[in-house]
Amino acid sequence: MVETTQTDWDPGAYDRFRGQRLRPAQDLIHAVGSVPAGDIVDLGCGSGVAAEGLRARFGDRRLIGVDTSATMLAKATATGLYDRLDQADITLWRTDAPPALIFSNAALHWLGAHDRLVPRLAAMLAPGGTLAVQVPHQNNAPSHRVWLSLADEMFPGRYDGAGGPDVLLPADYHHLLSPLGSLTLWETEYYQLLPADKGAHPVRRYTEATFARPLLATLDDGERAQLIAAYEAVMEKAYPRGADGSVLFPFRRLFFTLVV
Repeated sequence: MVETTQTDWDPGAYDRFRGQRLRPAQDLIHAVGSVPAGDIVDLGCGSGVAAEGLRARFGDRRLIGVDTSATMLAKATATGLYDRLDQADITLWRTDAPPALIFSNAALHWLGAHDRLVPRLAAMLAPGGTLAVQVPHQNNAPSHRVWLSLADEMFPGRYDGAGGPDVLLPADYHHLLSPLGSLTLWETEYYQLLPADKGAHPVRRYTEATFARPLLATLDDGERAQLIAAYEAVMEKAYPRGADGSVLFPFRRLFFTLVV
């Protein structure tokens, strides 16, 4: 994870939907082919959601986790699956030896300037190494768009998007990365069943811990309550609850692997 405000990440809120967040990580692991000798780097490892899958796939390699959040790294440490965990800003992070795989699941979208960042990561790899990335590609969906439109309407000028997700168009990644190696680029839309929550609409619970986090951090308690109430009213129509209170929530994610 990447700290986008002065408040650290909340592993409990993030892990409430651990199963839904784990599936894309597993799919990305399965998409990685053979890799040369070298370390496996879990870049933006968060609480260690992908560690078990990476360890199962590359058990004989050194597994290194890198994250900005001290709180998330404490959770990752508790898994006992990493050989090393480093607290570092991903935009400044450097390897001490060319890794076989840089794996980044749901982390790079918190960082801008992908036109510089992603080629820099690819250049660190050992010959034949792989850069494997997954980022949410949901910003145009009601679940994400409505947070921003309501905030702009209710509190104009308070949130400029700084610290929020930043993802290029698929065609831009293709033009940027295809000259660097063998690129595979795809999207998957996951139909996630979010469980009922007596205190909130399930989509609000899902998004407030990630996408809406930097936005909500700019508001005081009263303003947050107003925005959340307005957001939930729209979510009831955009993502209706089933008879048991659960919600079927489509969520689109963008993947790529680059073998250099």
